[in-house]
Amino acid sequence: MTDSNIPAPDADGQPTPPPAAPQGAPQPVAAAPLSQEQDVQWGSFAHLGGIVGFLPSLIIWLVFKDRGSFTNTEAKEALNFQITIVFAYIVGSILTFIVIGVFIVWAAWIVSVVFSIIAFLKAKDGQHYRYPFAIRLIK
Repeated sequence: MTDSNIPAPDADGQPTPPPAAPQGAPQPVAAAPLSQEQDVQWGSFAHLGGIVGFLPSLIIWLVFKDRGSFTNTEAKEALNFQITIVFAYIVGSILTFIVIGVFIVWAAWIVSVVFSIIAFLKAKDGQHYRYPFAIRLIK
C-alpha cells in the first residue's frame, strides 16, 4: 500500500519535486509595514482591548507583530498583563467559597480597567508603557 502524498522516485531514485503553481496563480504577498500613525494606533488599541479581556491584545499581537515595532512591544506588554489578570481571576474564582475570592475578582477587574486606560493614554501619545506588575510570559 502506497501513500499518495509521497512523490514517486524518478529514474535516479530521487523523489520528484511537487508540481509548480500554475503560471497565473496569485503568489502570497507579505503584508506592508505599518505607518508610524498606524503603529501607534494599533499599539494603543492593544492596551484598550484589555478592558474586555486578553483576546484583543492577542489578536493584535498575532496580526501586527511583524508589521510594526511599537505595536509588537505594546501588544506583548498588554497581553502579558492580561494573562496576569486572568491568573488573578482564576485564583479569585477558586477562593469564592471563602468570601475573599469575590473581592479578588472585583479588584482584578478594577485594576485591569484602570491600568488598561492608563496604558492606552500613554501609548496613543507614542510612549511605551510598562505595567507595574505583570508576569512576562511572552518575551
